[in-house]
Amino acid sequence: MDRRSWTLLLVLAAIWGSSYLFIKVGLRDLDSELIAWARVALAACVLVPLAAARGAFRGLGSSLPLLTLLAAIQAAGPFLLIALGEQEISSSLTGILVASTPIFTALLAIWVDQEERAQGMRLVGVAIGIVGVVVLLGLDLGGQVAALLGGLAIVLASLGYAIGGFIVKHRFGEVQPVGVAAGVMVASSVLLLPLAALHVPGARPGVAETASVVALGVLGTGIAFAIFYELMTTVGPARTFIVTYLAPAFAVVYGATLLDEEITAATVAGVSLIVGGSYLAAEGRLPGSRKPPPVDVPPPPGAEAAARPGIAPRRSASEADRGRRGPPRSRSRRPTRADPADS
Repeated sequence: MDRRSWTLLLVLAAIWGSSYLFIKVGLRDLDSELIAWARVALAACVLVPLAAARGAFRGLGSSLPLLTLLAAIQAAGPFLLIALGEQEISSSLTGILVASTPIFTALLAIWVDQEERAQGMRLVGVAIGIVGVVVLLGLDLGGQVAALLGGLAIVLASLGYAIGGFIVKHRFGEVQPVGVAAGVMVASSVLLLPLAALHVPGARPGVAETASVVALGVLGTGIAFAIFYELMTTVGPARTFIVTYLAPAFAVVYGATLLDEEITAATVAGVSLIVGGSYLAAEGRLPGSRKPPPVDVPPPPGAEAAARPGIAPRRSASEADRGRRGPPRSRSRRPTRADPADS
């Protein structure tokens, strides 16, 4: 990835790492269902005007059913699961469990996207990241049933993120990213509204809790998803989901400094492995080494036909240039027939 992509990835990781802190604070006075709805509704308020100003809704009209499905899989469902899971586990552990998203991305890519399959050093990076997650999770859940169920909810949310990533890449690649993000937030708001209406608080929530939910919606969801979909369409799901390796580091720091959540030696070791693994998974090489040569790509459909007799093969750029200048001056050479591959 280039420097701009890495910068966006780090900014997104810092923002999403804070989202788990905002959720934990909001849960003091508000139910999970209301928090999940508020974050997508506020995000829609940020993204819809931005998308409209850019004309980014063009191309979405014919994809409303698929857009609704994407909203359920990658926003409404995961956001609700994360808020429910965080009732039982810490904000830092929540951020760490979301790091399982690249694992699901790699597994799903076997069947749905050969381009996203991790190979070589990228595969090593994914493995290192997984080891870091395992180190961090070793003792945190402690065998408690409620905590295990909470952790499972976070893992299911990660699966939704991975599935949604492939939908965005393969079905919304021609639509501006901010338009997709805005449409997803609007659809998610509609999907979660009935649940939110059943959990309206009887008393006014505190200032800190309200401010946290507002920050979660505007910054942690609205602005973050604009960056997320931009990366999704430029560097692909596998590299974009490296953010889930980096966000736990921010989540751990936020949780320790602002919520007094414990940081152990295992936490430091696990986060170090995750950050190192994220670099390898994205770049496929060690720092300071040259990028690996490009992998040979199979010939496109129709290449075999071009090799059959009667069909002229595609010429190289230099050959085509010579063809435009005309054949060498020779009275003995017949004029050549136009090459259909260059028409």
